[in-house]
Amino acid sequence: MYFDFQYMLEVIPNLLVYIPTTLYITVISMVVAIIIGGLFAIILFNKVPVLSQLVQVLSSFFRGTPAIVQLLLVYFGLPQIIPALTSMTATQASILALSLNTAAYLAEVFRAALASVDAGQVEAAMSVGMNYRQTLKGIILPQALRNALPGTGNTFVSLMKNSSLAFTIGVVEIVAQGKILAAASLRFFEVYFAIALIYWGLTILYTWIQEWFEDYINKPYIR
Repeated sequence: MYFDFQYMLEVIPNLLVYIPTTLYITVISMVVAIIIGGLFAIILFNKVPVLSQLVQVLSSFFRGTPAIVQLLLVYFGLPQIIPALTSMTATQASILALSLNTAAYLAEVFRAALASVDAGQVEAAMSVGMNYRQTLKGIILPQALRNALPGTGNTFVSLMKNSSLAFTIGVVEIVAQGKILAAASLRFFEVYFAIALIYWGLTILYTWIQEWFEDYINKPYIR
């Protein structure tokens, strides 16, 4: 069977329709993951008793198990333990699972960024009368956020690709629609190659945006 380039071009518009679903899951999951990962990072950075050990265990679990298994655990397993979650939709379960998975990676990215700030600057801030909250807000976080941006961007790209796993629990996004089209036409290579091109294009577009933003926030530091 030959590669039907024309058919691949024809299915791309049908797949592009589901980009908003993919981006919705990705962006919402990323926002939640940044909040959770930030809290985890602060706990780890300050070595809060008990909480830091708990965060380490949670991070180890979500970083050490496949994302697809976590997705299945959240969608099919959690409602058995927490009956209130029986009304959770597949999209909501995808966001929850991907948020927790991504937060585990971001926690380490943010912790390393916090640790990268020169301790002398913190000591200097304390010596002039700034309390810890003021030092964190005015000295540590601005520099840590700049240092964390590359790692956070890479994590976002990974999250966008992992969002394709949502099809396993019934979310109709790019990959799910691709499976439907491929099964109907038996043109699997053409359809999946089209999917690969779409994700590749989204990754390139986001990379351009990230590079522009990095150059923008780095301007004050360029001499």
